[in-house]
Amino acid sequence: MSAGLRAGIGYDAHRFLESGGRLVLGGVEVPGEPGLAGHSDADVVAHALADALLGAAGLGDIGDHFPDDDPRWADADSIELLGQVVALLAGQGWRAVNADLTVIAERPRLGPLKQAMGERLAGALRVEPAEVNVKATTNEGMGFIGRAEGIGVLAVVTIAREA
Repeated sequence: MSAGLRAGIGYDAHRFLESGGRLVLGGVEVPGEPGLAGHSDADVVAHALADALLGAAGLGDIGDHFPDDDPRWADADSIELLGQVVALLAGQGWRAVNADLTVIAERPRLGPLKQAMGERLAGALRVEPAEVNVKATTNEGMGFIGRAEGIGVLAVVTIAREA
């Protein structure tokens, strides 16, 4: 028998496009910034969170469920994909309890967007906004993130068996 609580961790990173595209982070469009490269809308925040949920439930990873060589997922809304992951977990008897995310980026400045991101993610997870914490930090100029070539995200979740 499986324990009533599980934790999962997810990580994702995407590089910035040379120009154009839409930058979507945690389901929130960020104006004035180039988009991220990806098959879907490249919402690196939603992708890391989906991976954390899938890992906690022992259901593989986002690439198993939404492969980037499948045209069905081209330009997909990652918040909708996250909703599908939540439904998949529910079908296995799991529900999200909380999530903690760290967005690692030199740009854009995310302070004003964190609350809106948390609210969008909470809606997809079917939890109260207080159960989703979004933090932002830089990489202090180090590596591809520090050179502002892309964005990385770490996500940790707790899931529980449905009562």
